[in-house]
Amino acid sequence: MKRVINFMGIRHVVFAATVLLTLVALGSLVTKGLNFGLDFTGGTLVELGYEQPANLEQVRSQLRSAGYADAVVQSFGATTDVLVRMQGDDPQLGNQLAEALLKVGGDNAFAVKRVEFVGPAVGEELRDQGGLGMLLALFGILIYVAFRFQWKFGMGAILSLIHDVIVTLGVFAFFQIPFDLTVLAAVLAVIGYSLNDTIVVFDRIRENFRVLRKADLIENINISTTQTLLRTMATSISTLLAVGALMLFAGENLWGFSLALFVGVTAGTYSSVYIASILLIWLKLTREDLIPPVSEEVDERP
Repeated sequence: MKRVINFMGIRHVVFAATVLLTLVALGSLVTKGLNFGLDFTGGTLVELGYEQPANLEQVRSQLRSAGYADAVVQSFGATTDVLVRMQGDDPQLGNQLAEALLKVGGDNAFAVKRVEFVGPAVGEELRDQGGLGMLLALFGILIYVAFRFQWKFGMGAILSLIHDVIVTLGVFAFFQIPFDLTVLAAVLAVIGYSLNDTIVVFDRIRENFRVLRKADLIENINISTTQTLLRTMATSISTLLAVGALMLFAGENLWGFSLALFVGVTAGTYSSVYIASILLIWLKLTREDLIPPVSEEVDERP
């Protein structure tokens, strides 16, 4: 057998660091809260089409001169398209902002392509539905893993997923990075990614219970994690490289989405080992837990 890495030998240290990180994330969520974007709080979105490639810094400077210092200016698709976002409950705010830009003028002429207003009630509904969707996803995953494996596996998987979500949200709360619908989509994607990684490890642990008759649970986990390590690293590194490319080159519109994926994938990789598997040790998973109950046959003979 190839060399087995003793992952569980440092489980207490890593779990203590994980608890500390989770508490910091929870503290940030409680004290600072999420910096909800316009999708959730309501506000105005204006799309501008310029004749020449737009200078975003110049557009921001023009908006500050016009009295709109809080406006968020982003590139949108082509270099000539600019998206301006601003919080506010005035439906006419978008038209006022466009008129102010026209008055300031500039060498690069533009036209207003669209003006959209998202009311606070709509934003609050989106926020509530998004949170409900996340809870339903976690509940469905718990049921799936419990039926496919065993309830102890289900508890380990769901605790790992909750950790990944809390850490991802905690980063956004701590640094007050805008949280919009694209970030919420990334968090839901992280749940699916982390679950897949956890199930690969759990599947190998279950198989090794049948193969390694003399191995105890900790030894089983070490062997199973070592056997799946190359697959896990290949998947995680390739995913992080793709997400890193998005962070660097996809522009400001997808930066929050990319960051959520980057944090979530990183957290999901180690939580599959140092949260999900550790819980199996605490719950004292045994080989007997995986043996299906034998149904008693009723003798109907007289």
